[in-house]
Amino acid sequence: MPNLQALIFDMDGVILDNTLMQARAFQLLFEDLGVEADAYQLLRRLNGMPATDILKQVLEEPASEKDLKKYADQREFLYRTLYRGERRPTAGLVDFLKAARAAGLKIGLGTGSANDTLSYILDYLDLRPFFDIVVGADDVDAGKPHPETYAAVADKLAIKPEHCLVFEDALLGEQAAYRAGMRCVSITSTLAGTEFQAPLAVARDFTELTPEQLQQQFAEAGAVPKPDAKKTKAQYPKKQK
Repeated sequence: MPNLQALIFDMDGVILDNTLMQARAFQLLFEDLGVEADAYQLLRRLNGMPATDILKQVLEEPASEKDLKKYADQREFLYRTLYRGERRPTAGLVDFLKAARAAGLKIGLGTGSANDTLSYILDYLDLRPFFDIVVGADDVDAGKPHPETYAAVADKLAIKPEHCLVFEDALLGEQAAYRAGMRCVSITSTLAGTEFQAPLAVARDFTELTPEQLQQQFAEAGAVPKPDAKKTKAQYPKKQK
């Protein structure tokens, strides 16, 4: 059986417990745009998708790519303003990353956030040195649930997908991992563990995990789950009115 060689982390909801703040920023944007939608419930369904794609799900009238980008930038400004004094790593993350490094594991980050947002988080929290590779929205053509983000991280780490383990808080991200040929750990910052398809392990945060525990579970696991197309499609809500 493949041995565990690399850990790949999503950012929002995984190395940060920030879903509520992301939802608040979306909700403020929706109020400005006159959109009636529950941002938190929307993120429970669509977390992991690019903001422009999320906006397409709720806008009553089609918007140009230019306008979608403008709205996404406004949401990002609101998020950074709200989150500025709240930036901190998920509980147990730093100790877990140190332990993973000591265990000889490669460490990567694969997120739908752009480079400036990555700097706003990783550099402010001094987390960047823990990651051998960082792949963001500026480095890929397709966002999650497309597998490109995680496939790119594995490729840059020079580790085959079957030796990688992804950490995700979102169903679309879990599906992206399976599509990339990787197993997944579910972090339940946004969803209950029972809502995921087939995680290798489930944890609220990184105080509940150790690299040694995951190495053993990884060695005993069967084949990588096949992506569940129905489960992925079920996360796309109809436009709300």
